[in-house]
Amino acid sequence: MEKKAQLYEGKAKKVYATDDPELLIVEYKDDATAFNGLKKGTIQGKGVINNQMSNRLMAKLEKSGVPTHYVQELSQRETLVKKVQIVPLEVIVRNISAGSFSKRYGVEEGIVFDQPTIEFSYKNDELGDPLLNTYHALALKLATPEEITTIEEYSFRVNAFLKEFWKSCGVTLVDFKLEFGRLSDGTIVLADEISPDTCRLWDSKTGEKLDKDRFRRDLGGVEEAYAEIMRRLEAHL
Repeated sequence: MEKKAQLYEGKAKKVYATDDPELLIVEYKDDATAFNGLKKGTIQGKGVINNQMSNRLMAKLEKSGVPTHYVQELSQRETLVKKVQIVPLEVIVRNISAGSFSKRYGVEEGIVFDQPTIEFSYKNDELGDPLLNTYHALALKLATPEEITTIEEYSFRVNAFLKEFWKSCGVTLVDFKLEFGRLSDGTIVLADEISPDTCRLWDSKTGEKLDKDRFRRDLGGVEEAYAEIMRRLEAHL
């Protein structure tokens, strides 16, 4: 598959056209950002880890019945994906209180919920990705009622799968962010990535953070945490 013109560059990835209008190439970078881009840095090797972790997990999710944009891993940093129109809803699934949830509602981190929660935020950097509910999403015509139902259903299925998978790796899935896209025929599929950038992952025994919070909170050992979570993933595939 020939890589053609660069179409887009975001905080963590570059996207290129190919000779097939329905397929794109995504290249993962080592750049790291937090707090809507206010904090910037580099995490050496994270592009490779995020690319490979996303691909392994999306391939497993496909087999479990969740359609994704994943087609084929081309190299350590590059992957062939289906072209999608991203639905401008970021979906945050939470199993345990942490991060902005704890700040917003004034609760300590680490409270295990009786059942997982879903939050939507409006994918808009200029507005700071504000939270919204289903009625807001419909009023703004970000998605149809049917699409929102599908996105919620897939998100809970992804959560159930990832919770069990990470548990087998000695890791607790605290929360994570998903993005979905529409194929040219309107089909909703899981897009973007599943990685330590988009998931909170804690060691099941020690509670040690093995994700981007180490970068956000200046905890140190960022590269080591990413390498450790990848090592555990590969050991349990």
